[in-house]
Amino acid sequence: MITLRLLTLRTFNFITKTMPHPKKRKTKSGKNQRRSHHSLKKIDLINCKKCNQPIKPHVACSNCGYYNGKEAIDILKKLSKKERGKAEKAKMKEEKKEKKKTVEKK
Repeated sequence: MITLRLLTLRTFNFITKTMPHPKKRKTKSGKNQRRSHHSLKKIDLINCKKCNQPIKPHVACSNCGYYNGKEAIDILKKLSKKERGKAEKAKMKEEKKEKKKTVEKK
């Protein structure tokens, strides 16, 4: 019976132990030095070569869908019928302008 009583006291002491607390106070400078790299960084943006919209580097343009001079995303699928027709007409005009430029250069 004595051993059972000792065991219950030991387990009770083990359960009721509190969480550890810092032994010394953190200074303002120590706290601020730890947080020095938590600030927000500036996002670098470049202009899309096709539509001249600001985009993140190494990412396809969300406006025209081009990346590195090639069409990576088909933007027309996401548009409604009216918007799709307008976009297709604008695309045809751009292609005609590009063809004229290549003919003039030759």
